[in-house]
Amino acid sequence: MTVLATATAVADAKRPSKAKLRSIATQTCADADLEPAAGNLKRIRQAILCLHNKVRAQNGVAPLRADTRLRRAATGHTKDMVAAGYFEHTSPGGATMVDRILNADYVGDGQGWMLGENLAWGTGSLGTPRGAMKAWMSSPGHKANILKRGFRELGVGVVARVPDSDGAGATYTVDFGVRR
Repeated sequence: MTVLATATAVADAKRPSKAKLRSIATQTCADADLEPAAGNLKRIRQAILCLHNKVRAQNGVAPLRADTRLRRAATGHTKDMVAAGYFEHTSPGGATMVDRILNADYVGDGQGWMLGENLAWGTGSLGTPRGAMKAWMSSPGHKANILKRGFRELGVGVVARVPDSDGAGATYTVDFGVRR
């Protein structure tokens, strides 16, 4: 399931050169096959960002930048899903993606914005950054978020557990955004 909230129309920013996009599209994403563990989550987040930008470049879309406020919102949601044993965009208490991202101070007063969110969890190779990315790209709604030209930034939350057990695996939240 993909949730997309839009508050304003967003114009595309200056498109990167074809040479820059080719360079990004052909890069190797370190740690794309690394299974998440408590000590490697920064590397996992970097791999997720790299994979997003690689796919975007292959489709002629500008790369995303990591944003700490989006990461804070995504990480909080991922931790909550794993701790409370649910897998949804809206928490059992009713907090939505928009609530979480606005509470993380991503958007200032009077700013326009557009937000999106993708969730995934998996075990074994399906819990790696590459496994999560493959699943998202196989889903039309998730793929649309990844390739949305209007998005400029993302935050990745990852926990090295899954919501339905204490077993191995990983749970991901990727929050996308742009502010105007």
